[in-house]
Amino acid sequence: MADPLKVFIIAGEPSGDKLGGNLMQGLNQLTKGQITFCGVGGEMMQAAGLTSLFAMSDLTIMGLFEVIPSIPKIKRRISQTVKAALDMKPDVLITIDSPDFCLRVGKQLRKHYSDQLVVHYVAPSVWAWRPERAAKMAKSVDHVLALLPFEPPYMQAEGMSCDFVGHPAATEEIPTNAEIKSVLAELGLEPEDQIITILPGSRRSEIKRLLPIYMDVIELILKQQPAAKFVLPAARPILDDVHAHLSQRALPIHVLDPTDFDPFVAEQRKRVIYAASQVALATSGTIALDLAKQRCPMVVAYKASWLTERAVKRLAKIDRANLINIITDSYVVPELLFEKCTAEAAAQSVLSILSEVETRQAQVLACTDAMQQLGEGAEDPGLRAAKSVLNVIHKNQQ
Repeated sequence: MADPLKVFIIAGEPSGDKLGGNLMQGLNQLTKGQITFCGVGGEMMQAAGLTSLFAMSDLTIMGLFEVIPSIPKIKRRISQTVKAALDMKPDVLITIDSPDFCLRVGKQLRKHYSDQLVVHYVAPSVWAWRPERAAKMAKSVDHVLALLPFEPPYMQAEGMSCDFVGHPAATEEIPTNAEIKSVLAELGLEPEDQIITILPGSRRSEIKRLLPIYMDVIELILKQQPAAKFVLPAARPILDDVHAHLSQRALPIHVLDPTDFDPFVAEQRKRVIYAASQVALATSGTIALDLAKQRCPMVVAYKASWLTERAVKRLAKIDRANLINIITDSYVVPELLFEKCTAEAAAQSVLSILSEVETRQAQVLACTDAMQQLGEGAEDPGLRAAKSVLNVIHKNQQ
């Protein structure tokens, strides 16, 4: 019997953990369990068989300048991760998004093993900003797994191989009516209620900056729509932060708590809420694709430090941030970024979606278009990614 495949895998934030969990499931399936994992990940990757070297939340830091106070800890985590990878001598190092951490690990590992095979999952958004990142990444990455169909040529132009494997959001389950009724009943809600999902983010910095604004939004909406119901699906690592903020005001917000559920079940419960909602107010990010899969119209918002905002504006190559807008080449999803992120603007955008049928329909059509481009109806992206990884390992061993 052949030795088990050795895979060192790293994710630094919840979206990457989700990708990693699906990829690991695919690898387990294709290798019939003849595989060993080591690395860093969150609850989804741990549920798929990883014992994380340390809490992934140590790496979940957002912003070009917000990361500065955490640099000493991150350096220690890089050293710890590199040492573990050297001890394992993996057949492949898989790094998932979080390039500031992941690519540093890959670069240091390559100093010891120049022929170490490195696969990076999630192509850098060179079409949006910092085009030099692809060339920089090519120095320590052999193969890229791309989420968006137009990304491979950018990576291949810098000498890396690249496969479009689809986005997992496109093949997520559509909740049944029975599931929707059951989860809503737990929250004291009915499918007929006017439900608005509130998604302040999965990082503590996002909760701190955005949840107070979203609470203001809720107060403004209730003045015009007093029957509206609000649900906040909280990520496990920031659950206490969410409750601390909500305790400061008496607002009718139902928190969807993942604590007592398997992480994959907790994800499905979130999908239930998205499917049951008339609209979502979400912090800008990949959550837009999860909402789009459930055809939930959305308003996205974001705030960062003054320095980060100035840097992003200077570096940006496109005038859109929301992935639905980018993929469909439209402006159908309202983007309230930086100085535009005010409670008044967000409340008005949400109320417009609730009251204007054409506005809602335009978003639903754009969501459908985006999901089809991302692989809706095709093979599971986790399995496609796993096949791509095994193929590049086979080529490397020839």
